[in-house]
Amino acid sequence: MSTPLRIATFNIENLTDEPPEDARREPTFEERVAVLRPQLERLRADVLCLQEVHGQEEPTRLRALESLLEGTRYEPFQQAATKTSQGDNYKERNLAVLSRFPISESRQLRHDITPQPEYKKVTAQPEEPAKPITWERPVLYARIALPDGSDLHVVNLHLKSKIPTPVAGQKEGFAWKSVAGWAEGYFLSSVKRVGQALEARMFIDSLFDAEPEARVIVCGDFNADLDAVPIEAIRGRVENTENFELIGRVMLPAETTVPEPSRYSLFHHGKEQMLDHLLASRSMLAFYRHTEVHNEQIHDESVAFAFDKKFPESDHAAVITEFSLP
Repeated sequence: MSTPLRIATFNIENLTDEPPEDARREPTFEERVAVLRPQLERLRADVLCLQEVHGQEEPTRLRALESLLEGTRYEPFQQAATKTSQGDNYKERNLAVLSRFPISESRQLRHDITPQPEYKKVTAQPEEPAKPITWERPVLYARIALPDGSDLHVVNLHLKSKIPTPVAGQKEGFAWKSVAGWAEGYFLSSVKRVGQALEARMFIDSLFDAEPEARVIVCGDFNADLDAVPIEAIRGRVENTENFELIGRVMLPAETTVPEPSRYSLFHHGKEQMLDHLLASRSMLAFYRHTEVHNEQIHDESVAFAFDKKFPESDHAAVITEFSLP
């Protein structure tokens, strides 16, 4: 008898239970819970990967997430989440993996495999010496013990956004003083995004080194379209490596089976974009059934399209992929 396995990724957008800074414009936690709980229940996920889960209290813990999950199917799930070097959760934008099945191992990666590159900003005013570039967030890994005795390797990530990295002396308020300054900030954000993807890919390769038929899922908010460099790095297509011996290490994007008109997880400046992805190893392909993108309720919150009050929904759609394991 087969075992259904539904895996979901969802950027829940700045989840916190603290009072909003601007009560006239931002929804309360209670307003968000009223919308988010039904969304989560609809996913019917066995493994749920979340991004942008904020932490509260001292020492920091994921209090808002605990409250959100109360009374839902996910309340008893096992959980892994990103943590600081002190062992607390981060104040902002934690990653979390929730699993109906036991989590036998979890760890996070942030310059554990790839060292920090050094770079000297060329448009900084005044001039600065070369400094290390740090990835904005860690990558979260969880090893999940499936009922058939096999392991599912889940990599949850949130890559750096396309928002330019600050460059000293190049901004006045929200405006950039020069195109070159903006371009350098944009370049630095790209380096951080691709660097995170490289570290994730190197870790994925280590999983295949240990277990050639490893069942691997990589999912999250990539802040990149399917053909962008970070995703190409993680996919590892044979068309790029030109090495058929590496075909077992290719990661396959599940969204390609979703009809193109429905293939988007974000609206930005009136444009539909697919920035949230779920990639599966070829070893999972025989068990693949279908993928859903729950994008009916997302709104365009970019400046030109924003309302006076923010919506309680996330600005991202959840992506769910279903497998049927033997």
